[in-house]
Amino acid sequence: MATLSNEIQIGPQGRLVVPSALRRELGLHPGDRLLVRVKDGALILEPRQVVERRLRERFRQVDPHVSLADALITERRAEAARETVPERGPE
Repeated sequence: MATLSNEIQIGPQGRLVVPSALRRELGLHPGDRLLVRVKDGALILEPRQVVERRLRERFRQVDPHVSLADALITERRAEAARETVPERGPE
């Protein structure tokens, strides 16, 4: 994929217009969704599909039958239980 860049201006109500060359490069069409975030002072716009693909790749090794939420809750409860056990002094 070639590196394209353009200068754009923030319009009324904070709107941005993505130049047609960039839309073509990314395969963007009217109604497509972009996710926006700030990273190191830069505004990052990414097609939703790109973000979803990156997340699927990041978590692909996770067993689909394992609930990460349940695992986190179990881990936090175990930590809390360790913190509430009174320490024993020297005997």
